[in-house]
Amino acid sequence: MRHAPHTDAAARPGCREKRPLRWMIDRGSFIRFYLLLAAVLLAVVLVALGGRALIEQIRREDYREQLAALPMSLVAERLAALPPEQRSPRLATLGERLGMTLELARLDAAAPGYFARARLTQRKVLASESPWVLRKRLPDSPWLLTARFDGWSEQQWHATAELLGEWLAGLPAGQRSQRLSGLASGSWPVSLHRRPPRGLSSAQRDALARGQVVTRLTHEQLAVTFWAPLPGEARWVKMGPMTRGGSLALNLNLPLLMGLLLAFSLSIYLIMRRIELRLARLELAAARIASGRLETRVKVESGDFMGRLGMAFNGMASQVQALLRGQQEMIRAVSHELRTPVARIRFAAQMVEDMTAEPAVRRQIQGIDADIGELDELIDEILTFARLGGQTVGGPEMETARVECRALAERVIDTLAPLHPGLTLELADGPEMAVQAEPRYLQRALQNLVSNACRYGYSRVAVTLTGEPELVRIDVEDDGPGVPAEVREDVFKPFARLDTSRTRSSGGYGLGLSIVQKIMAGHGGSVSVDASSALGGARFTLILPRRHPPA
Repeated sequence: MRHAPHTDAAARPGCREKRPLRWMIDRGSFIRFYLLLAAVLLAVVLVALGGRALIEQIRREDYREQLAALPMSLVAERLAALPPEQRSPRLATLGERLGMTLELARLDAAAPGYFARARLTQRKVLASESPWVLRKRLPDSPWLLTARFDGWSEQQWHATAELLGEWLAGLPAGQRSQRLSGLASGSWPVSLHRRPPRGLSSAQRDALARGQVVTRLTHEQLAVTFWAPLPGEARWVKMGPMTRGGSLALNLNLPLLMGLLLAFSLSIYLIMRRIELRLARLELAAARIASGRLETRVKVESGDFMGRLGMAFNGMASQVQALLRGQQEMIRAVSHELRTPVARIRFAAQMVEDMTAEPAVRRQIQGIDADIGELDELIDEILTFARLGGQTVGGPEMETARVECRALAERVIDTLAPLHPGLTLELADGPEMAVQAEPRYLQRALQNLVSNACRYGYSRVAVTLTGEPELVRIDVEDDGPGVPAEVREDVFKPFARLDTSRTRSSGGYGLGLSIVQKIMAGHGGSVSVDASSALGGARFTLILPRRHPPA
């Protein structure tokens, strides 16, 4: 006994170690949700970083291509205008001036890839650095111009400006603007001017007068501009300032951002969709149980929080079903047990009636016999009510068949009309219509409504059938006092009555309308009551779906 406290103390750390694990198991659904959400966020971040790196790479490639577009286009134009036999010496001269190694090869022999060939066909410049290699296809020619050099310097840009001025000087004055606009200048806007720029120093003006290229640096953005004179003319060509194509990144960033948002939203939706589907199944099961289908159970997929909720729901449904089944069995047992003493009382009353001839005694015995008849009828109603209730608590489903509604209504009217000679029972004209239902129960429901209308109607009861594509509506109207609006929901409760009398004229046991409601629930339909606009009394309405027989 002395070692018991020590053993408990030794066990406590183990208990404390199990608590976090138990805590995680108890909250498994939400932990998985958060882990999935974290994984999605991580994937989105990685995709964003990869997309950003791709955008930067495309941006750098575009910058290199736009930077080299003007000198390569200008050299290609100069070479394309020459005969093939004069291109090689001219190529060497241009390469020396530009500080590049220029080569010409047939496009097929160069064997570029598919995408490279497509870009060259679109008059694009392909550029790669370290060292720089530029490729440009000659206009309307199968020849590919390749330029190699170590890096950009002032020599390439001055030579480009000089070659641009020489090329324009060799063109007719009327074609210069057109040819200049057709030249792929890339990052270097090119324009032709009649006077040199303002603000030149004396050294810069002397350089322009000697036919040299002048470099200007604007003070706002430190943008580089090259000015070159046209040889032998009082005109100057301006090259620059250089643009950097800032719209490319925005054009690429926007689709990337939209794609990331779409992927993130879709991922969150897929994560939440699974939880939503499990909750929707739970909601559907609750709705089915609320409608009386107590045999409904939730499918348990795991042992997490949602799974334990489903198991608790199934346990609750089983407990409710067992309680209601026990209640229904008790009602049936009590009703059956009541039949034996009722039969004995009736037999004794009949014996007493046979043994006496006194009128007063016989009248009392006849009253007792009538009361016994009412009690027997009440037992039948209770048994019917219990039987219908048992079919909603895991019992067998109703066996349905095709029922002709108009013929059914005619049989009910023919049965009840002789019992109420002071009333006019009529069936409105209309076409025949059929539903899939249990014939005996449907006739019982309609008979209860017509009997109720005959009990409270003054002189007239009307039955009307209305057919719709998906359902059939049966209205039973009377010219009686009607049902007050505040008690219309209560009349379908068991043993509910609008009056407290027990007379034969307005009696009843308060189970007829409740039986009607259970029958309609078993058929997937409904029953309701409101005021009759035609007769002024009550109007009970049956709604039956047009169900097709199972295949």
